[in-house]
Amino acid sequence: MVLSAEEEAIVDTVREFVDKQVRPVARELEHANAYPEDLIETMKEIGIFGLAIPEPYGFGAVSMPCYVRVAEELARGWMSLAGAMGGHTVVSKLILLFGTEEQKQLYLPRMATGELRATMALTEPGGGSDLQAMRTVARRDGEDYLINGSKTWISNARRSDLIALLCKTDPDADPAHRGVSILLVEKVPGFTISKDLPKLGYKGVEACELNFADARVPGTALLGADEGEGFAQMMKGLEVGRLQVAARATGVARAAFDDALRYAQDRESFGKPIWEHQAVGNMLAEMGTKLAAARALLLSAAEKFDSGERVDMEAGMAKLFCSEAAMQIALDAVRIHGGYGYSTEYDVERYLRDAPLMIVGEGTNEIQKGVIAKQLVRRGGLSM
Repeated sequence: MVLSAEEEAIVDTVREFVDKQVRPVARELEHANAYPEDLIETMKEIGIFGLAIPEPYGFGAVSMPCYVRVAEELARGWMSLAGAMGGHTVVSKLILLFGTEEQKQLYLPRMATGELRATMALTEPGGGSDLQAMRTVARRDGEDYLINGSKTWISNARRSDLIALLCKTDPDADPAHRGVSILLVEKVPGFTISKDLPKLGYKGVEACELNFADARVPGTALLGADEGEGFAQMMKGLEVGRLQVAARATGVARAAFDDALRYAQDRESFGKPIWEHQAVGNMLAEMGTKLAAARALLLSAAEKFDSGERVDMEAGMAKLFCSEAAMQIALDAVRIHGGYGYSTEYDVERYLRDAPLMIVGEGTNEIQKGVIAKQLVRRGGLSM
C-alpha cells in the first residue's frame, strides 16, 4: 500500500527521531534498565500516542499500514519504545469501537496527547493464554463494581493511569465467554501494583503484577453499554495488538539485519570481507529474504485490517511469521558478528534478548497456530 504524503512524512519524522535520538542512547538505557523518560516525552510531542485516535477526539488517525511502519521504526531503534505505545493503542481502538460517547470524550483527547497513558490487563498468574479461565471478578455493588483478582505481565502499568481490565462480571455464565466484560479502571483504592517482573529483554519499560482487592469503580466504567461483550471486544483489540507485535518483531529483524550486513562488509578475514565467504553470504541472503517476506506479510495484514474485514487469521499469521523470523535473524546476526556478537558493546546481543518477547507475547505462537488453523478450516483455505 502506498501511504499518503502526510503519512510518509510521519514515518520519516519517526525514522529521524530513531536515528538521531534513540539509537545513540538505547544501549546505555537498556543496560541500565532505565525508563526512557525523555524519549517518551518526544514521542508525545511527535503525536505517536494519538496515531489511532481520529478527530474530533484527536489529531486524526493514520491508516494501519502507516501505524505498523511507525511501530517498526521505533522497534528498529529500541523495541521497548514500541512496547510503550502498544497497549495504549489497543485501548484507544477499544474505546473508539465499543465505548460510549461519554467514554470517548472523557478519555480519548487526553490519550491522543499522551497526557493519559493506557494499557490492557488480560493475563493472570495461573491462566496464561486461557483467558476464559480467568478468576478476576467484578461484582455489582449497587451502582458500582467491586473488583477482586490479579493480573500479571502488564506492560507500562506503573505509568498508565487507565487500565482496560478483562474480567468476569458473570462468573456463572455458560458459555464462559458470555460472562466476560471490559472495565475501564483508573487507579482507585484497592488497586495495587505489587511488583515489577524481571525480564530477559524488553528493558526500561516495566511489566507488572496487578492486584485488585475490593477495588470499587462506577458502573460507567463498563466498556460500552452491555455486560458480557468483553471477550469479543478484546479479540478485536488483539487484532491490533498482534499487528503491533508483528511490527515490533520486524523492526528488531531490520536492526539485526542492518547491523549484520554492515559488519560483514567491514570485517575482513583471510584477506577479504567476510560477506564474500559463502557461509556468511548465504546467511545474509536468507536473512534478507525472511525480512522482506515478514514486511510483506505485515503490510498485507495491516491493509486488510483497514478494509473492515475480520483479520484474526491474517494478524496471527503476521505475528507468527514475523516473530519467528526476528528470532532467527537476530541469532544469525550474532553468528555473523562472531565473538563480538556475544559482547554487550554491540547491539546484536540486545536483539537476541528482545526477539523472544514477540514469540510469547500477545498470545504465544502456539496459540496463534491454533487460531490460524481454525480459520483456515472455517474459510475453506486461503483466498488469493
